Amino acid sequence: MTDFFIDPDIRKAKTLPSSFYIDERNFELSKEKIFSRTWQFACHTDEFDGLKPVTLLEGFLDEPVLLTKSGAQVGCLSNVCTHRGNILVEEACKASLIRCGYHGRRFDLGGRFLSMPEFEGVENFPSEDDDLRKVPFAVRGGFIFASIDPVASFKEFVDDAATRLEDVEPDGLELVSTRNYEVDAHWALYCENYLEGFHIPFVHKSLNEIVDYGTYTTETFRYSSLQTAFSEPPAVAGGLTPPVHNIAGRYLFIFPNLMFNFYPWGISVNIVRPVTPKKSVVEFLTYVSDESKVGTGAGADLDRVEHEDEAVVESVQRGIRSRFYDHGRYSPTREQGTHHFHRLIAEFMG
Repeated sequence: MTDFFIDPDIRKAKTLPSSFYIDERNFELSKEKIFSRTWQFACHTDEFDGLKPVTLLEGFLDEPVLLTKSGAQVGCLSNVCTHRGNILVEEACKASLIRCGYHGRRFDLGGRFLSMPEFEGVENFPSEDDDLRKVPFAVRGGFIFASIDPVASFKEFVDDAATRLEDVEPDGLELVSTRNYEVDAHWALYCENYLEGFHIPFVHKSLNEIVDYGTYTTETFRYSSLQTAFSEPPAVAGGLTPPVHNIAGRYLFIFPNLMFNFYPWGISVNIVRPVTPKKSVVEFLTYVSDESKVGTGAGADLDRVEHEDEAVVESVQRGIRSRFYDHGRYSPTREQGTHHFHRLIAEFMG
């Protein structure tokens, strides 16, 4: 494994070496060093009532958790029975307790062990080990996030960026579609592309007609970044009170793989799921708050933009395997987000 270092001075820094993307060991190490220590998207609170099983980063972390909801109270538990490891809840349901279908062990909705048949005479039983593990979780704007072993609270991950989004009102969002895109590229390459508007004039001709490239901004924070795309003629970003004109879209990135895109019609949530060093799946969740604005602003044709992005990151995936490429340099004015992302990767992998 390579020890990664990204100079904090973007004018001097070199990008991550190609070995980060190619080496299978780095891919596997990132599972515990990066993804188990950060936060993953679970769902929106309006999407269930009772119990909802969720797999954190399915296909990669593959951690089964159980969301609980009673009125406005939300919780998150391990979805694995403490007896023999059976998955407790397979489908969303309403229930007053949790019962394992394998041997009948029961828990309350807070995860506390209640009973177990045929366990008379077992010494030192029950103990805390028989309770379900509570999983760290957070609720923000109605969205639920969970983490296996977070390096910092969710508040620390998002609060600096969230101050720039205080005018966004997430009420009234409805999940109208879910779509998965398979991308033949490393997960980090996809994120890097998302984190800079530098490529817009070269890759996205239709988007470039909406976005005023000259005023495109990027702000970086501890574990997140925020890009703002202004437009000509003026547009109105969704849910803003009072309306803020001239914003085509805002793009919040939460390290390492979560993207919240704010458009006139609502929010597009993108989750990048690593599969192999050469393949990723990007899940698009479309939450609409104003149907009358669907098809307007920078989020007017997300499918076209996605395919354009896929084509370029797949090209980079092929290129980084070249014997003549190891790393590149950053544009100080256009690639602050990618530089910030690389520094976080180097920090977590170190």
